[in-house]
Amino acid sequence: MFVDKVKISVKAGSGGNGAIAFHREKYVAAGGPDGGDGGNGGSIVLRVDDNLSTLMDFRYKRKYTAPNGQDGQGSRCKGKRGQDLVIKVPRGTVVRDAETNAVIQDMSGSEDYVLCKGGRGGWGNQHFATPTRQVPRFAKAGMPGEEHEVVLELKLLADVGLVGFPNVGKSTLLSVTSNAHPKIANYHFTTLYPNLGVIYVDEGVSFVMADIPGIIEGAADGAGLGHDFLRHIDRCRLLVHIVDVSGCEDRDPVEDFEKINEELRQYSPELAARPMIVAANKTDLIPDGSDNLERLRAYVEERGFPFYEISAATTAGTKQLMRVIAGRLAELPPVVYYEADYVKPLAEAGDANELKIEQHEDLWLVSGPWIMKLLNDINFEDYESRMYFDRQLRKSGLFERLETMGIQDGDTVSIYDFEFEYTK
Repeated sequence: MFVDKVKISVKAGSGGNGAIAFHREKYVAAGGPDGGDGGNGGSIVLRVDDNLSTLMDFRYKRKYTAPNGQDGQGSRCKGKRGQDLVIKVPRGTVVRDAETNAVIQDMSGSEDYVLCKGGRGGWGNQHFATPTRQVPRFAKAGMPGEEHEVVLELKLLADVGLVGFPNVGKSTLLSVTSNAHPKIANYHFTTLYPNLGVIYVDEGVSFVMADIPGIIEGAADGAGLGHDFLRHIDRCRLLVHIVDVSGCEDRDPVEDFEKINEELRQYSPELAARPMIVAANKTDLIPDGSDNLERLRAYVEERGFPFYEISAATTAGTKQLMRVIAGRLAELPPVVYYEADYVKPLAEAGDANELKIEQHEDLWLVSGPWIMKLLNDINFEDYESRMYFDRQLRKSGLFERLETMGIQDGDTVSIYDFEFEYTK
């Protein structure tokens, strides 16, 4: 079964908790706190696998969760990091946010992509020892990993897309010009999923051609198979429109040509404007007295499209057509890659009364779900990001609550693995 669009839920692992421990060893007096940090949670990583051609593996498994980091231990032992969960996808998979449909990443290159980062591990009590606080009996919890609901959409990476009505000979043309072996039969919708073939024209000259299942009138509105597979010609640099001129199905080739073009326009005006070559197929079956070929030629050339006669079944004209396609591709820009336009929404301030605040002498520990999420979204190396963090804390009323509880200038405020000195 060919599956090319799925929705999945992914969640990175949470960080392990910091440990509360004290060094105890014979002949070692006042060993002090030595609780280790928790390990970071595992991340969700997407990786391209060229052995995959569909998203079939995601049909039966829709939820993916990476392992959590282990808790810290005594003797300053850090917890083991959660192992990253690697999810393999076919090359050409576009990752979109399920809610906004914005593009998060185009998995067309060879680089791994971290879709969800694992949570950071909590600090052990070794970090909180000071000359005045020699026995800290507290540590920090690990932070949760990121989670996301995304849509995976496969868009084939092909230079050339074969379009046309069902049973016009697209699969036959692909089979006689490449090593692909699509199913071929004399009935509509023989091809139920896109097929790719590599065309070798000359030494160092080749291209990838996709046979797109038959598009029919109304495909852009969901009729036939075209609605499901039109996305696979989104990346194609060149379209080759195959038209049956034999008249064996009592169809008019000029009408067929216009109907397919209209479906492309309805699906995407930008796609309909792509460079196109028209190939009149089944010329060996044209009956005597038929003017189908000449009428189509005149109609197509009047609109400025290159026109070629072929017979895929007998291979007549197919080599010349492949050379023409290769020459045209050499003049066109490379395959389209989708730019990421997803902007992660930043966490907003919550109610400071929802936060848990613990005082340990001159140290104030602040924790809570919304401030944890806020901290995850902040890049403390960026000035604007730090200012946003400060604004959200003030907006929440946290500083007012701390002052009501008696915080003093110079006290330390610790929010998970971030600390700052408080000044009024």
